[in-house]
Amino acid sequence: MPPIDFEKDLNPEQRAAALAPDGPVLIIAAAGTGKTRALTYRVAHLVERGVDPRRVLLLTFTNRAAREMLDRARLLVGEGVGGLWGGTFHHMANRMLRRHAGALGYQLDYTILDQDDARGLVREAADELGLLGKHFPKPDVLLSVFSLAANKEQAVADVAGTWFKNHPIDINDVVRVHESYVKRKRGLQAMDFDDLLVNGLRLFREEPNVLRQYQEHFLHILVDEYQDTNLIQAEWVDRLAEQRRNLLVVGDDFQSIYSWRGADFRNFLRFPKRYPEATVFRLETNYRSVPGVLEVANACIAGNPEQFQKTLRAVRTEETRPVLVRLYGGEEQARYVVEALKRLRRGGVPMNRVAILYRAHFHAMELQMELAREKIPYVITSGVRFFEQAHVKDACSLLRLLVNPGDELAFQRLMGMLPKVGQKTAIRIWEFLGKRCDLRDPAQAARLRDKLPPAARDSWKQIEPLAAAYVEEHLDEDPGEVLHQFIEAFYDDYAVETFENAERRLEDLEALIDYTTKFESAEAFLSETALMTNLDAEADNVQGEPENALKLSTIHQAKGLEWDVVFILWLAENMFPSARAMEDAGGLSEERRLFYVATTRARDQLFLCVPEMRRTRDGGAMYYAPSRFVRELPPGLVKEENVGFI
Repeated sequence: MPPIDFEKDLNPEQRAAALAPDGPVLIIAAAGTGKTRALTYRVAHLVERGVDPRRVLLLTFTNRAAREMLDRARLLVGEGVGGLWGGTFHHMANRMLRRHAGALGYQLDYTILDQDDARGLVREAADELGLLGKHFPKPDVLLSVFSLAANKEQAVADVAGTWFKNHPIDINDVVRVHESYVKRKRGLQAMDFDDLLVNGLRLFREEPNVLRQYQEHFLHILVDEYQDTNLIQAEWVDRLAEQRRNLLVVGDDFQSIYSWRGADFRNFLRFPKRYPEATVFRLETNYRSVPGVLEVANACIAGNPEQFQKTLRAVRTEETRPVLVRLYGGEEQARYVVEALKRLRRGGVPMNRVAILYRAHFHAMELQMELAREKIPYVITSGVRFFEQAHVKDACSLLRLLVNPGDELAFQRLMGMLPKVGQKTAIRIWEFLGKRCDLRDPAQAARLRDKLPPAARDSWKQIEPLAAAYVEEHLDEDPGEVLHQFIEAFYDDYAVETFENAERRLEDLEALIDYTTKFESAEAFLSETALMTNLDAEADNVQGEPENALKLSTIHQAKGLEWDVVFILWLAENMFPSARAMEDAGGLSEERRLFYVATTRARDQLFLCVPEMRRTRDGGAMYYAPSRFVRELPPGLVKEENVGFI
């Protein structure tokens, strides 16, 4: 292979980072500045100067990222890059444990549990303790609690206490299930995904001879997306690099947005304190976005106090200012976006180069309805549209059955939420009731109650009075009140026990309740949502291939991606930034970083949508101030449109 022309291939910032001297190196790589390129050329530089690739460790957060960098490096230096240790933290920890797990009391052929295996063990543990069939978290929720505790190195009791606050969950029972789960794993000579990290660190802490072996083996360690490391990963790397100190980390503290799953951006900020001799490089030349987009991003993120200050500089020169759109409410926002999409399409912009980003799923509820009406195909990063999500269908099941007692699917879904009622039991009860369940009829409601398994009756007692209220209070004209009472009486606790992201789902349902105010009856609400779901499917079939479709995504799921045009929805105080997120320490700073990530996804055009009102289920309205992220922008950075009523 010809020698690499670093002078030609890299800009001065990238080149300085790629050719950095040995020792600790911190590369602060702002959005769109060629982070992956710099890291790839660093790998190629090490190989080109004669470093044995088998003695280089490249840590990433996805195996795909590692493969991409190694493939690029291979194009530069050929097969000389072969043998490099490249992959995720979990993958590398497993590779070491396969050689040394005996020191921790495991066989070398230990089993790695997948999610289904782990779920089964937790279910067995809960069953043995007599907790199945009671109001108790489901295995997936428990596994999320155990995982967060492991990754933060906190006691399960402490994490569970915070997780289930304000809900009648006995934390001691959660701890007992965890203890049983741990014993079962050891008995099976098995580790779950989190155990790989935990035991990988234990190996280094408890076996200094093993640690020394790897310290001597690796000449260079490189870590991508370092701002997303948790405490275990950071310590694991520090111990590994302790002897040679040839540790290069790259990342962007401005894009640290995963604290809710254990990531700690302070690992990144404190790197120079842990390695005082570190060489620090900044990548600030942005190749992605027009200057106007970067000016908004720079202005917003400057408001965060604890960070490495940096300023994105644009390579591109097009003068296109972002648009700030002031709107009356969510429906007006949806109509504005749809009309803007039509203009873009007429102007030759393919829809697959446009993204709608939002802080929470319910922010796109009205827009999804409007897109369906207009038959504009779209795909959602979660893969599930708002009205097709499990918690939305759950919440509507009682309402559907009250409106149509012959709705067997609604009956089965409602029954399936009760303890000890599986599909076979639900079908048997349905047939016993004559394939019709009119809960408004006290006699038939009593027949249903008597047929339920004993474990389900206590839960049903919380739901049954809602049927009487539906009749007595004429709630057929107020679907939001039915949903509200169902959630308050039963579904709130059910969601916490069932979903690992219960707070987000309950937030969706609060918005759904407010959305019902536009309908005069429960029947009209259900008919409209069913019609929209069918129109969604029809729109997809009309224009076919997903690659031609608009992208809808939460900002978290959009990180690392980019589009020509980006719309950000609901830039209103307590919506974005989220009121719930700001209750946590450091919450506002992370919300600001989230806004920075959203804005820097846009290449050419950026639309900031600022509705001021949401209708509430009591017939009133809730008014919002514009998001502080919008209010803090200096005059002249954006072009303002005041749409108001459309």
